[in-house]
Amino acid sequence: MAAKGFLFLSLMSLSLLHSPSPASAFNYADALAKSILFFEGQRSGKLPANQRVTWRGDSGLSDGSSCNVDLVGGYYDAGDNVKFGLPMAFTTTMLAWSIIEFGGLMHGELGNAKAALRWGTDYLLKAATAAPDALYVQVADPNQDHRCWERPEDMDTPRNVYKVTSQNPGSDVAAETAAALAAASIVFKDSDPAYSSKLLHTATQVFDFANRYRGSYSDSLSSVACPFYCSYSGYNDELLWGASWLHQASQDVSFMSYIESNGHTLGAEDDDYSFSWDDKRVGTKILLSKGFLQNGIEVLQLYKAHSDNYICSLVPGTSSFQAQYTPGGLLYKESGSNLQYVTSTAFLLLTYAKYLDSNGGSVLCGTSKVAAADLVSVAKKQVDYILGNNPAKMSYMVGFGSRYPQHVHHRGSSLPSVRAHPGRIACSEGFQYLYSGSPNPNVLVGAVLGGPDSQDHFADDRNNYQQSEPATYINAPMVGALAFFAGTPM
Repeated sequence: MAAKGFLFLSLMSLSLLHSPSPASAFNYADALAKSILFFEGQRSGKLPANQRVTWRGDSGLSDGSSCNVDLVGGYYDAGDNVKFGLPMAFTTTMLAWSIIEFGGLMHGELGNAKAALRWGTDYLLKAATAAPDALYVQVADPNQDHRCWERPEDMDTPRNVYKVTSQNPGSDVAAETAAALAAASIVFKDSDPAYSSKLLHTATQVFDFANRYRGSYSDSLSSVACPFYCSYSGYNDELLWGASWLHQASQDVSFMSYIESNGHTLGAEDDDYSFSWDDKRVGTKILLSKGFLQNGIEVLQLYKAHSDNYICSLVPGTSSFQAQYTPGGLLYKESGSNLQYVTSTAFLLLTYAKYLDSNGGSVLCGTSKVAAADLVSVAKKQVDYILGNNPAKMSYMVGFGSRYPQHVHHRGSSLPSVRAHPGRIACSEGFQYLYSGSPNPNVLVGAVLGGPDSQDHFADDRNNYQQSEPATYINAPMVGALAFFAGTPM
């Protein structure tokens, strides 16, 4: 029973976020399956016999050989042929978190989700163990790669490899890698305990490396990291995030001590409301609030308070509301790849709703109380917008629904496949496909693109990468959100 004087948010005060759904409900199970299938289109390396995205072929089979290490595998992060360690590690962490929280709702797709996760962790294990006191964090110079428009199967650009070391540190990418391996160790704990143990052991070592040799990988790698995946937020947020995941995975009290001792200096008390491959602060607060809400760990109550501030910023009608939404109701953060913030926010809303629900908690926004069900409604609005309930009546998930983008900024999807065109398509030859007005010949099923602008406008233009490029880190949190809606009666 609420204390006297508290006001509850009514559906009317949340009208912006509760617009009616289309007459026919979305098939969230189908969207979930496709969101996971997308990762097979992003695979690098030797493809397995059960590969379902058959227009892709083997690629990057000599990655790492220039330094006598094996860096074959992993994911291309978006529409190019570079393997960037920071977004790949974040993608892996978010796939793991999606499975941890909502894997029980994935039903027949759980195996595919775990396979997508393992494709990432197998690579990160190689990157973390190839050399002592070093972490390999990138394959290919993006400046060279971006001069070509070619299939991954045809790559002839330099496959330089880059690492962070004790002399040239990268605490951000290393701590994110530790978070990914630790989170994944929870997923595989029951089904493959030996693999889980290896993941956790490596995560601990990589975190120690990140913490001991502090510095930003952007400074160490300079022009091959920036402006592509510069660590704008620094490395403090990743250190706290990595320690939080290691505590979740190991229950080792030393990590809780680290969080208690270092939280205030690592950004725990900063309220920043963007959760992304770069900035982990709000995600860390949501994760740590679980310890207070579910286990009553008093020292983590601070994180619940900060998480509440984040939630209140998203909810119209509260005194703390500050988020921007498009006229059609889409959360809007940035002109480039905005949907990455939408999918990560939807995931955090649903995850926090789950944590709140576990002990009957709620969020206090000034004099208004927001219940877990309200958070679900906010998240559903965002997911439904992506799937087609928007002014353009377009699904921003490729291959889902009756209308979706046809001109995806993605090399492999936009060029004829190696099966349709076995002959090599050279570096500069490929640009004719980039600038072609024809639809992509290969459908990158499940890819969630950058999305529309602040006025709900979307240009289905392959050259407009800000709107038409997919990315693994857009899809990874969407997997968890779709699992929730696929497995929960609404």
